[in-house]
Amino acid sequence: MTTTSQNAAPIIIGHRGASGYRPEHTLAAYELAIDLGADYIEPDLVATKDGILVARHENEISETTDVAIHPEFAHRQTTKIIDGEAKIGWFTEDFTLKELKTLKAKERIPQLRSHNTAYDGLLTIPTLQEIIDLAKHKSTAIGRTIGIYPETKHPTYFQSIGLALEEPLLANLLTNGYQGTNAPIYIQSFEVSNLKNLSTKTDLPLVQLLNDSGKPYDFVVGGDSRTYADLVTPSELAKIAKYAQAIGVNKNLLINRDSNGKLLPQTSLVKNAHAAALQVHAWTFRNEDFFLPLDFQGNPRGEYKLFFSLGIDGVFSDFPDTAKSSRS
Repeated sequence: MTTTSQNAAPIIIGHRGASGYRPEHTLAAYELAIDLGADYIEPDLVATKDGILVARHENEISETTDVAIHPEFAHRQTTKIIDGEAKIGWFTEDFTLKELKTLKAKERIPQLRSHNTAYDGLLTIPTLQEIIDLAKHKSTAIGRTIGIYPETKHPTYFQSIGLALEEPLLANLLTNGYQGTNAPIYIQSFEVSNLKNLSTKTDLPLVQLLNDSGKPYDFVVGGDSRTYADLVTPSELAKIAKYAQAIGVNKNLLINRDSNGKLLPQTSLVKNAHAAALQVHAWTFRNEDFFLPLDFQGNPRGEYKLFFSLGIDGVFSDFPDTAKSSRS
């Protein structure tokens, strides 16, 4: 069941799987996240040339796969404009699923997670169906329902090239029995228009992602002047609540940091979101000091406990075991 009350224990979302321990967006990372206590596993979804949804943080895959060492794909390297930024590399939409399956995943941030490089070259890019199959298998095996928390990545871009993400996503979910407001799923997006569109086609829970800078790319394309900062006001939260059930927020929107990385006083966002009947899921919690605020260097559990004390409804974590031990 996804419709939690504000008194329920916050959910733990395995961010790209247990990506602190395994290369992100691999079945090994997702399975470990479940074994470490995650309630949901989170695939970022992009499309292949043949319209299959697969899990990658970006459609440009040189940072997370070994595509650059495949001579048969050297000619596929190109430059594209993705959400207004020039990207050089190899892109999922230029590969069939069969071709993508010949690639192997690698650690995205080896300078911080050198231990994860031991798995480089061993794991493939999973499809959404494989992730659903894993969640269902593990749910049965352990007697605990494991939800999925897919994100539609760059939906305006994929729509513009004739590979819209929403229709295949909903078709896949329906085939696999995800129906109704209490299904173990949340669908998330940094854009607004595709969530609004989804809300007219499904009653599955939707999550409006909110960053601490910038604006939704569909706002850029549509000439909407509002930024993410504008969307956290009470009046805008009320508008979000008309099409979404939760907000997924950069944790800086809940407690920001000063120029030295020290935490500032909490904002009113949790209170205002709950007043609009929106759940609040905060991202991203990581154990490394590189990511931690000055106040909690060497003490990631302390950061979790502080944010849990705000009354949030969930956390995205690269280390679900730390999140679980901090929640209890």
